[in-house]
Amino acid sequence: MTLERAAAGTVEAVVGYDGRLLLVRRPDGWGLPSGTPEPAETAEATAARVVHELTGYLVDGSQTLEPEDTVSAVVCQLLAEAPSDGARLPPEEIRWTPFTDTADAALSAVVRNYLAGHTPV
Repeated sequence: MTLERAAAGTVEAVVGYDGRLLLVRRPDGWGLPSGTPEPAETAEATAARVVHELTGYLVDGSQTLEPEDTVSAVVCQLLAEAPSDGARLPPEEIRWTPFTDTADAALSAVVRNYLAGHTPV
């Protein structure tokens, strides 16, 4: 049995589905769903919680990408194609954008590299 380390700083959720990336409206434009971990919460658990709270989508945080400063990005698998009720954000502040159309989104270099390697040909 291994002990998972608690996350620190900000955690961004990278939710891709069918060549599209889940983005949420931020004050400075579109970006990944993100938030801060609860005490003793792993980055993977934080990503899953934040996505559900903000968008209503159920996801499973599966892979943490190389951290950049105080920001961790976690690749998440979509578990349900439709969001549940109770999302904090209204539908117009949530969008699915093709990987190739994310140039205007606030994404870190680590996330852009990940997307480049997973863009459908």
